[in-house]
Amino acid sequence: MADNLACGETSDSWIIDEDDEINCGGGFRLFNKDDNFESNRSIPMISSLREDRIKEMLEREIQFLPGTDYLKRLRSGDLELRVRNQALDWILKVCAHYNFGPLCICLSLNYLDRFLTSYELPKDKDWAVQLLAVSCLSLAAKMEETDVPQTVDLQVGDPKFVFEAKTIKRMELLVLNTLNWRLQALTPFSFIDYFIDKISGHVSENSIYRSSQFILNTTKAIEFLDFRPSEIAAAAAMSVSISGEIKCIDDEKTMSNLIYVKQERVEKCLNLMRNLTEENVSGARLSSPQQPRLAARVVPASPIGVLEATCLSYKSEERTVQSCTNSSQSSPDNNNNSNKRRRKQ
Repeated sequence: MADNLACGETSDSWIIDEDDEINCGGGFRLFNKDDNFESNRSIPMISSLREDRIKEMLEREIQFLPGTDYLKRLRSGDLELRVRNQALDWILKVCAHYNFGPLCICLSLNYLDRFLTSYELPKDKDWAVQLLAVSCLSLAAKMEETDVPQTVDLQVGDPKFVFEAKTIKRMELLVLNTLNWRLQALTPFSFIDYFIDKISGHVSENSIYRSSQFILNTTKAIEFLDFRPSEIAAAAAMSVSISGEIKCIDDEKTMSNLIYVKQERVEKCLNLMRNLTEENVSGARLSSPQQPRLAARVVPASPIGVLEATCLSYKSEERTVQSCTNSSQSSPDNNNNSNKRRRKQ
């Protein structure tokens, strides 16, 4: 499969040309408690979705899922789980660095999973994993973020490989063609406000952020690939309800209010989400209006901890809900003084 990644190219040259430069650096920089995790950035748009719009989205969400055998291949080892984890770890660190929103992370991972469904990366080529991660994040940032650095500037944290802009662009085109240019993927964030409203009758900023925390905690666990985005969103809304942070319209009918999704599927997802929260959450929580800097003070203990502290902390007096817009605004080029070497084919 790898030999067919590009017409007439070998597995080593499917993206990298002989004149492409790759900067080889050290390991990732570790984030610490002094990093600034608070800034103004967009959050998933809160809107009042009509029932017919929800029905349409539920019919379309399957179009943005990885192949039906993707999870099985990850579990069996046919696809290396290491590849997915390595790419996701890097994406989380870059999103922490630039304060990208949670939807950007979900989109990046969606592109990554859908790409890996169709293409097998060259074996034992860590640069290919890194290049795919850079390209998926770059595309997601262009779709979701309002302030997008240039592609070469996304490569922060002293990555092992640093690629030129033209190399990243070629990989972006390969990803786009593989995904049939379908980048406006439906994620759990597409449904979360609807399900919160069905449960509590009111969508607050805090409920969105707490639900986002539950959703983002699922990104590393491949078991959640077995669920649709709507099912994950419904389970996240239920998790916030169970935690007592939103008041249900009717406690006895909470689950029955979640029409359009299969209750047994939501319950299964909810149980997995609850176990994941109990076992793997590092302790960084969304700060309340009375404790606006609590999450920023928590020292992230893992990439998930970094993600929570980054994406889920906010200043309550400054935060405003804003819609997600597409932008390709670029930041000035940074000078790269690191030694470079030519990749030998």
